[in-house]
Amino acid sequence: EKSFKPSAELEEPKPSRKQPSTCFRSVMARAKADPKFGEIFRFDTPVLMWDQHFTPDTWDRLKTRHVPYGWQGLPHTVVGSTLRSLNASANRRLFDRDAFPRGCVRCAVVGNGGILNGSRQGKAIDAHDLVFRLNGAVIKGFEEDVGTKISFYGFTVNTMKNSLIAYEEYGFTQIPQAKDLRYIFIPSDVRDYVMLKSAIQGSPVPEGSDKGDEPQKYFGPEASAEKFKLLHPDFLQYLTARFLRSELLNTQYSSIYMPSTGALMLLTALHTCDQVSAYGFITANYEQFSDHYYELEKKPLVFYANHDMMLEAALWRSLHQSGIMTLYQR
Repeated sequence: EKSFKPSAELEEPKPSRKQPSTCFRSVMARAKADPKFGEIFRFDTPVLMWDQHFTPDTWDRLKTRHVPYGWQGLPHTVVGSTLRSLNASANRRLFDRDAFPRGCVRCAVVGNGGILNGSRQGKAIDAHDLVFRLNGAVIKGFEEDVGTKISFYGFTVNTMKNSLIAYEEYGFTQIPQAKDLRYIFIPSDVRDYVMLKSAIQGSPVPEGSDKGDEPQKYFGPEASAEKFKLLHPDFLQYLTARFLRSELLNTQYSSIYMPSTGALMLLTALHTCDQVSAYGFITANYEQFSDHYYELEKKPLVFYANHDMMLEAALWRSLHQSGIMTLYQR
């Protein structure tokens, strides 16, 4: 069993207001009561970033860390103008708790793992209050296995564009769009900040690798600031240091290592929802399943140098065994 020891050099971020929950046996209650995870979870870490975070102090602190954990090498003007456009109250929280008067917000996070093929979990997934999906989230033709509901779509511009190319043959020809859908940007590169600002303004991307792109093509015609959430670099630093501190950080791959998009969405849900179920995430018997649920013939899971899937698998197993979340297994 890999251990998840927090590192000494992690700086404690400024606390954010944690939404109170009246939920019995919530993620927070169970994590705090757990001998191991009670030492790892810090629920006062800010999850999202918005206009008020753009201060000289924060700039000076984050400019010393590379993306996604900071702003090293990013132009002050780009970061500043993007954050200033995140000025809606909706940018400050993932969802509005007042919309859930029962007080127990149940979230499903749907990864794209082959374990979902033939799983018939669609109804169970859609029964949750909120559903997170990510990257190549193919729904058409797989409704019975993965459901249709989508509240959040998580991505980096890189993974979004790669998904549109790689999974086009499986019918993933467009990023999910819906009136109530919110987009969660993972700031892994300067292009994420540039695309986010263009999306809020509804104007073509002015510069960089996505220059000329029309954000409406991805996020739909009526996108405004309310539709977008930006994960805080301090949150990503905290997740990596405390939950997914991989041995890859001690190798030549240290500068490209980061938790996978799925891991970041699942950990985001664990820090904001009251109850969390994970579907389509890596399990101990992953070799029995195809890489993705929409592949027609079985393909082995691809391991990339920038992620540590075995560490993620051990974390999900451990969180499941601790009763902090439910991991779908078969």
